[in-house]
Amino acid sequence: MPATIIDGSAIAARIKADVKAHTARFAAEGKRVHLTAIIVGSTPAAEVYANRQGEACRAVGIDYTLHTLPDDLSQRQLRDEIRKLNKDTTVTGIMLHAPVPPHIDLARMQFEIDVTKDVEGVNPANIGYVVYGHTLIAPCTAGAVVELIHSTGVDLYGKEAVIVGASEIAGKPIALLLLGEGATPTLCHIGTRDLTSHTKRAEILVVAVGKPGLIGREHVRDGAIVIDVGINRVKQPDGSSKTVGDVQFDAVQPIAAHLTPVPGGVGPMTVAMLLKNTLRAAEIVLGK
Repeated sequence: MPATIIDGSAIAARIKADVKAHTARFAAEGKRVHLTAIIVGSTPAAEVYANRQGEACRAVGIDYTLHTLPDDLSQRQLRDEIRKLNKDTTVTGIMLHAPVPPHIDLARMQFEIDVTKDVEGVNPANIGYVVYGHTLIAPCTAGAVVELIHSTGVDLYGKEAVIVGASEIAGKPIALLLLGEGATPTLCHIGTRDLTSHTKRAEILVVAVGKPGLIGREHVRDGAIVIDVGINRVKQPDGSSKTVGDVQFDAVQPIAAHLTPVPGGVGPMTVAMLLKNTLRAAEIVLGK
């Protein structure tokens, strides 16, 4: 029996509806949920993404402000801008768009964001809370993956989970969140030998590498839950481009129990989790 497709768009819509309802309750009390985003050195692609982010916020009642700063801004000036927003009581959430110019240390600037306003969950303190099992605000992609797994109804306790890809915003926090739910995670990376020997035993397989078609049928255990985080643009023979994941969807669908599509899986869920995190930050900042 082919895999049940996990509809990330539908789950994201439910999360957005919940965020909208809670945001409306804040507004009824005279309190505003307000996300402020920063772009350093704007590009057309970054502006399009930021505008879409603003539309997503406004659709659920979240105020959105975008600060576009010049690319010759010094690191100290950016630090001072972030610290000013930290102190601004009308701002309940802050995010810094990546990438930033080469002279800016992105990790250092993320550390400057108030841990309670860090809607992306990228401040090292927030990662530390995940390590200790007291998650305050989880990274958006990692949170999206766990929500998608929960949607299958599976009990994570004791499950063998394999995560392919060990990035700071996806693979590592995903492994930590699954560990916190009682799963037994294995984190595979570029130095992993015999990848198939690991992935083949996974009851839950999460792939977050950014390499089109990395995972095929031979990598997947029968009945596994497969979450494809990869989003890759691939040129087709006719010159057009197609968005594909890290998993060979058609090859894996006949043997997996549940499978996320690309697009329509993790992508829309990551946007929804940013909104959910923005609400969570507001709850903390506003004392709710």
